[in-house]
Formats: sequence, C-alpha cells, structure tokens
Amino acid sequence: MKKILALLLALCMVFALCACGSSEPAAEDAAPAEDAAAEAPAEEEAAPAEKVRIGMVTDVGGVNDQSFNQTSWEGLQALDPEVFEVNYLESKTDADYQTNINTFIDEGYDLIICVGYMLADATREAAEANPDQLFAIIDDSTIDLPNVACLMFAQEQASYLVGLVAGSVTESKVVGYVQGMVSDSMNLFGIGYITGVLEACPDAQILQYNVNNFGDIAGGSTAAKDMITKGADVIYHAAGGSGIGVISACDEEGIWAIGVDTDQASLAPDHVLTSAMKRVDVASQDISKAVAEGNFTAGVHMYDLSNGGVDLAPTRDHIPAEVLEVVEAAKTAIINGEKSVPTSVADCPQFTLAE
Repeated sequence: MKKILALLLALCMVFALCACGSSEPAAEDAAPAEDAAAEAPAEEEAAPAEKVRIGMVTDVGGVNDQSFNQTSWEGLQALDPEVFEVNYLESKTDADYQTNINTFIDEGYDLIICVGYMLADATREAAEANPDQLFAIIDDSTIDLPNVACLMFAQEQASYLVGLVAGSVTESKVVGYVQGMVSDSMNLFGIGYITGVLEACPDAQILQYNVNNFGDIAGGSTAAKDMITKGADVIYHAAGGSGIGVISACDEEGIWAIGVDTDQASLAPDHVLTSAMKRVDVASQDISKAVAEGNFTAGVHMYDLSNGGVDLAPTRDHIPAEVLEVVEAAKTAIINGEKSVPTSVADCPQFTLAE
C-alpha cells in the first residue's frame, strides 16, 4: 500500500511540473506580439488641405477708402481662414495695376480680384496672356474671356432710392451730386440719383461735379463746400475715397450727406442721411467660394435689388417714416418689374457729367 501511495504521489508531481513548464512557451509566444505592436509604425496624419489663395488689387483709392475697395477687402477677410488665404496689393497710380496683378500671378494665386473698371485694360491683358489664371473684376463688363468673371451692380437702382430720399427731405430744393470719374458705369450713379430726386421734387436744382479722382479727399471737400455755398442741403457722392472729403464738408457745414457702396454713417453719424449700398463684399465672397468649390463661371454676374446686391443702407434713423414708406414701395415695384430706372443719359438728360 505504501508503495502504491508513493507511486501516485510521484505521478502527481510529474503532472504538476509539466503544467508549470507548459506556461513558459505561452509567455514567450506573447512577447513577440507585444514587441511587434510596439515596433509597428504609427499611421501618418493626413496632410492639411491646401488653402485657396485669393489676391485683391485695389484701384488708386486704396484699401482704406471707406468705399468699394475697403468693402471688397472686408468681404474677403470674412471668409473661412481654414479654407482661404487672402491678401491685397494697393495701387498708388494706374501704373501699379499690371505690376500688382503680375505679382499675384507669379506667386500662384488661385483667383485675382481687380477692384474697379479702371483696372479693365490691365486685367484683360493679363487674362489673355495667362489663360489658366482666374480673374474677377468689379464694375466692368467689357472683358469677354473664359477666365474672367465680371461682377456688376445695378447701382442706378440704389442711387434712385437715395435720390427719392434726397428729393423728399431737401428744404432748399437744391441738392448736390459728386462723382469720382466719368464712365458708363459711374454715370449710372448720377442717372439713378437724379431720376429719384426729380420724382420726389420735380422743381429741384441738382448741382453736379466730377472730381476726376477716386482718392482726392481735398477735391471732394472743395466740391461739396462749393455746392453748400450755392444752397445745397443734401449732397450724394459716388466718388470712392474722394467722397470722404464730401462727407467731412457736409458734417462741418451741418447739412446732409449721402454715402455710397457701404454704410458710411460712421464717418459722420449726425449728418449722414443714408447710403446707397453696393454689396461688393458679398460679390467678392461669392466668386471666391465658387473657385473653392470648382464652380467658377466667367461672364457677367449681376447684383441688384432682387438679390440683395444693392439697397438702401440699414442706417435710416434720420429718414422720416413717410419717406421710408415711399422708398420701400418703389423698391418693391422695381423688384416686381413694375418700375424701371433709367440707365442711359438719353433717358435722363438732366445728368450733365457725361462726356
């Protein structure tokens, strides 16, 4: 019996040793797997998407003209910085237009926005020489090329609305209009304004002056002061940076000024009656987004009252309620096609600045 018990005990010890021994290879087998996991290269992070590069070239009014150059730039600055990279180059003289455009071409920008019809010749030349480069130009529709988008505005419509306001509030029945330069596009401001003034006040006298410069603040001020001495109590400008001088003079003399392109009430809160807005900021954003989405379309892109491209500025505190009612009724009639605003000198002979 003792021998049997000893034999059974020995067998148990053998089985126990085998079981312990079998655990060693399992541990060794696991080790290489852990090492392999540690040594496996981490997945590479995806490279950030390349940004769409938008370059803007100003006209001589500069990026701080409180008008269409500045508004265009503010529109670009409001784009998503994760998607877009935006920059601008200022043109001090018209000799800078081609140089600035070429700088953006050389730096590989996806879209070049040229602000103002004065850049039309330089834009056309660059677009013809670089057919793969995309361009947009504000306030010019003469370039018919597959790589150029022309961003146009029915500025006569917004000008007509502020003309209604001016003709309704003038007490002296003498109002003024200061224009930056004479061109078919710029003349639309004067044609619309004069049409509105005379509709509201048929016997009004409308003084008109062409500064012939979008960056002459002193010239704008001189023109306005001359009109004020002749009895003008409301003056509208479509003169870019020169209009800063117009508004300043109106503020100094205590009469109403009407701004343009953007809401210019901040320049003289007590004496800016309203402004004829032209949403160049929205147009600049729209064409930039189209490039980013691969939907760039050449040709004319029109912005008017019907799509919010032009309108009376939101600052309207100084305008009597009954006048605003007249303005809103006229706006609705234009949008519905019941009323049209003249777009030619022939239809508005009272406009005298045309060449």
